[in-house]
Amino acid sequence: MLFSPYTIRDVTLKNRIVMSPMCMYACDREDGTVHNWHLIHYATRAVGQVGLIIVEATAVTPQGRISARDLGIWSDDHISGLHTLTTLVHEQGAKIGIQLAHAGRKATVSGEIIAPSPIPFDDNMRTPKEMTKTEIEETIHAFQQGARRAKEADFDVIEIHAAHGYLINEFLSPLTNKRTDEYGENRYRFLSEVIEAVKEVWDGPLFVRISAHDYHPDGLTVNDYIDYAQRMKAQGVDLIDVSSGAVVPAKIDAYPGYQVPFAETIRREANVPTGAVGLITSGLQAEEILRNGRADLVFIGRELLRNPYWPKTAANELGIQLEAPKPYVRGW
Repeated sequence: MLFSPYTIRDVTLKNRIVMSPMCMYACDREDGTVHNWHLIHYATRAVGQVGLIIVEATAVTPQGRISARDLGIWSDDHISGLHTLTTLVHEQGAKIGIQLAHAGRKATVSGEIIAPSPIPFDDNMRTPKEMTKTEIEETIHAFQQGARRAKEADFDVIEIHAAHGYLINEFLSPLTNKRTDEYGENRYRFLSEVIEAVKEVWDGPLFVRISAHDYHPDGLTVNDYIDYAQRMKAQGVDLIDVSSGAVVPAKIDAYPGYQVPFAETIRREANVPTGAVGLITSGLQAEEILRNGRADLVFIGRELLRNPYWPKTAANELGIQLEAPKPYVRGW
């Protein structure tokens, strides 16, 4: 199944292998534009036969960057470089998505940072400013404009980043959202409005990445995210990319496949396609996840940093003859 095609709306992936979005911190000019590193890094994984590559967390506002060297999509000036990147990846037979993000209280850029409530992540991080209604509206509009630019840059998939303790995740969790207005009484409201705003300008495949467990006794668990996932599905989200943690400092017992049960639970209980992530390193492990109906796509992160040709390694494990790019046939 790992090397079977998968269709979402009008986009068909040649296999079920997805490159997880992973920050590169490679914008040396700190302007959010694509650099040679991004062109080399992502196109190499396309040559390596990854089915879908999702570009790193890309900030919808300068203020919303995790670091000053993150990619950005807050300006039309970013479209040209991003389009060069999508063209390179398409030429190598892969599909490409982009993760639209806002870091919220975990932003480390200079200047004011914003969040649902004025609570710092830890003692080493700054206290954010509580967002006003106007700032909420402006940020939702920024996500929408990011989606418009993603469409102009010819991306195949958009993923909304609602995980890992960044802004949307901060609205969802009771640990970080202490508001008493409509965005606190209904913590899903901010994500809901972001989804609706994005859909006004984007009709392609839409993913949302979530953190399905806060790893805190007063936080959210996967059972809470079943409800959230049902709401996302009703709004037209095509797939839930299921990660966990990072909304508050926590000790996480990480082991191979430790997050897969979250994807499995949401897929079964919310009846929505999911992506599984988390220390998935072998083709056999990925095949088991798919064959047992635990997820629909397998997201590979660090293993693709170590080995950009991981799909070939996985194919060898599974006894699959993977077609080589013509220049590589002699070594394949």
